[in-house]
Amino acid sequence: MTTLRPPRHAPDPRAVACWTAERLILTAVLAAVVVPAYWFLTDRPLWLGAVIAAVLLACCAMSVIGPRMLYRFQRWEVTEEAVYTRTGWLERVWRVAPMSRIQTVDTRRGPLQNLFGLADVKVTTASSAGAITLHALDAAQAAELAERLTAITQATPGDAT
Repeated sequence: MTTLRPPRHAPDPRAVACWTAERLILTAVLAAVVVPAYWFLTDRPLWLGAVIAAVLLACCAMSVIGPRMLYRFQRWEVTEEAVYTRTGWLERVWRVAPMSRIQTVDTRRGPLQNLFGLADVKVTTASSAGAITLHALDAAQAAELAERLTAITQATPGDAT
């Protein structure tokens, strides 16, 4: 019987740097849009400049703090019976996907993940809650895990519909 329990594995430690880079890039894009708009499209009121500066500083701070918190609270594990995940900082979400319910297993590597040698494994299940994603695994580990999950689900009796 599959039971809800704390998963054992954290994302790869390089995930913190990758997630920080993603957020800093988004902050830079925001600054590249907002600062010129403030400079060229307004009379440059001081209060508005202060608000824009405060928002951009908050974005930078969250770009550094957020990934560390995210890393701290994400966990995953795969056993012969199920895929377990725990995510969330303010709202904790625990998921268990029995092997008999798994329909597809995919890996994903975005440009920054590729740069950091990371990949995600997405496990699609026959569940209304949707897919389970194991975030920021070592790319080689993600490929091995996808192969392992595929082999286990093929050998598991049951219909994943």
